[in-house]
Amino acid sequence: MRVAARTLNREQDGISGYLAYPSAPARKPAVLVLHHANGVTADLKSTVVALAQLGYAALVPNLYHMLGEPGESHIGRGAELQQRLNDGEFLRVIGDSWRYLARRADVDPTRTAVLAHSMGGRVAIPFAADTPELRALVLYYPSIRDEIETELRPRHAFDLVKQLRCPSMLIYGGLDHIASADTRRRLWESFNANSQPFEWHFYSHGRHGFASPDSEGYQPELAAMVWPIVTDFLYRSLVEPPIA
Repeated sequence: MRVAARTLNREQDGISGYLAYPSAPARKPAVLVLHHANGVTADLKSTVVALAQLGYAALVPNLYHMLGEPGESHIGRGAELQQRLNDGEFLRVIGDSWRYLARRADVDPTRTAVLAHSMGGRVAIPFAADTPELRALVLYYPSIRDEIETELRPRHAFDLVKQLRCPSMLIYGGLDHIASADTRRRLWESFNANSQPFEWHFYSHGRHGFASPDSEGYQPELAAMVWPIVTDFLYRSLVEPPIA
């Protein structure tokens, strides 16, 4: 399948990020990819292109750029940036990015999904709770902790998950150093209490960041194992006709 890909910037496009889509003009499902704490790294651009080759319009917005943080690389700055940027700001620019994607002439706005990594997974949960139009949510090791609500992070995932109105897939590793075993258990209970379809994929040897080459936890063999499971879930959620 022939695809087109290009970098977006706020001056010309209204948002910043990287977009890829099949060249055919027919309306197609779309996937918004939310980046980890390292920002828009090369592997996420490759993910967007891979999704376009499967028939999706796909966008990874540069949330840091849209919140006024300059620089081409934000590797190693995630903790610092998250202490200055509150979830409300992240959600505002995620909403801008989703609307940009959903309003494209070649996108079917009734068939959109979010695929998110780590930090992106954490903020994807409140976004999905506030966006009932979403048809699917895929979370790679969301960086959720059992922490009190603060001005920076005013709504916790444990409560927000119960508001989701779309099928969800969560992927965690047993060696995740951010989400503890108890946190993962409580998160599973929250998803399980929701009435929406829910898939939980757990790999005892998996580390946080196993799908990101820029992470110390990178495990390429596990990343390759999980990718077909993710794309199958997206296909079932966005492409395959629902069972009557």
